[in-house]
Amino acid sequence: MRFFRRIAKFLREVRGELKKVNWPTRREYSVFTGIVLAVVLVIGVFFWILDSAFLALLQLVIR
Repeated sequence: MRFFRRIAKFLREVRGELKKVNWPTRREYSVFTGIVLAVVLVIGVFFWILDSAFLALLQLVIR
């Protein structure tokens, strides 16, 4: 029984802490999501170019 009281207390405290969180607005979510997608795309293209350059260099060395 004591175990379940401790779990209930923990869950009440978690709920109280979550009420204190400053949640982002829908607009902020959209902006942040766009930024993340753009950065992932840029980094992906960068590594694709780097990989292609190393592949071309390796093919020159092997021949």
